[in-house]
Amino acid sequence: MLIRTALAAAVTFSALNAQAADLSRVAAAFGNTVMSIYPDGRTQKIWLHPNGDWDGVGRDGHPLAGHWTLRDDKVCLRQTRPPTLPFSYCTGFPADPHVGVVWTSKDFSGAPIRLTVLKGMAETQAGASAAGAHP
Repeated sequence: MLIRTALAAAVTFSALNAQAADLSRVAAAFGNTVMSIYPDGRTQKIWLHPNGDWDGVGRDGHPLAGHWTLRDDKVCLRQTRPPTLPFSYCTGFPADPHVGVVWTSKDFSGAPIRLTVLKGMAETQAGASAAGAHP
């Protein structure tokens, strides 16, 4: 019994350490803005929160919200507001994330986008507060 308890504690501790290591990969996004820039110049802004929630403002100015997870080197977003099809959009996140970093990816439809991390949570009150923005 003691061995099983010790083993369960070790597995739990390892899982918590792995989760903390994963969060460090996206920690630069917490309290800052991840902005997607589309070829037509329009932008979308999202804010990741450490509890796994995200909110944002779409290219059309409407509020967005959902949940995020990490899968290997990708951040996966599942949108819940407005409701969409039940799938997650996953995109790479830089190995050395920091304010000012810029990288390229594709949006959920395959369109090329540039992403960057901006300092602060710009425009959170403009539209995302309706989507459940976090203070």
